[in-house]
Amino acid sequence: MAATEFPVEKGAILMFARAVGDTNPIYHDEDYAGSTEMGGVIAPPTFVQSAAQFDPDYPLRPKPGQKWFGSGRTPSGTAGAASSPEGDGGASGGSGTGGGSGNGGTLHAEQEFTYHRNLRPGDVLTATAIPGKRWDKEGRSGRLEFAESVTEYRDQTGELVVTARGVGVRTAGPVTGGSR
Repeated sequence: MAATEFPVEKGAILMFARAVGDTNPIYHDEDYAGSTEMGGVIAPPTFVQSAAQFDPDYPLRPKPGQKWFGSGRTPSGTAGAASSPEGDGGASGGSGTGGGSGNGGTLHAEQEFTYHRNLRPGDVLTATAIPGKRWDKEGRSGRLEFAESVTEYRDQTGELVVTARGVGVRTAGPVTGGSR
């Protein structure tokens, strides 16, 4: 993630909760939230994913004058992604089914969030990507390559507040050996 700061704002918390269909009043009702053990409004569990919108290079974010992965011009929005000089997204092969690129695309296989404390309006987070593990496994269609990505989110005081861990998998041909 290239964004240096990600502000946690009350309105963004409300909109995120609405977007994911979570009506829990702890995400928007000051009086209710204040009466809970949380003591105030907090952000929903996967809220840090919205930090991507602060990254100007996020591949799923629309860019003026460029074709967009989510344009809807094709069923997947990925037509020509592999060869398009305009950069219409889908760099990982789209949805994991290859996206028509024939490169065996990457599938998002797992996501985990470890909260060290709740996020609150007024926090300003900084995201740092740290190296994750890589490993291979034999699948029905050949070798599967797994790659872990880990992002640490720290608040304005430097305190670690959330650790996000994701795993991507892609097919890579026949199994040739052990872990890497």
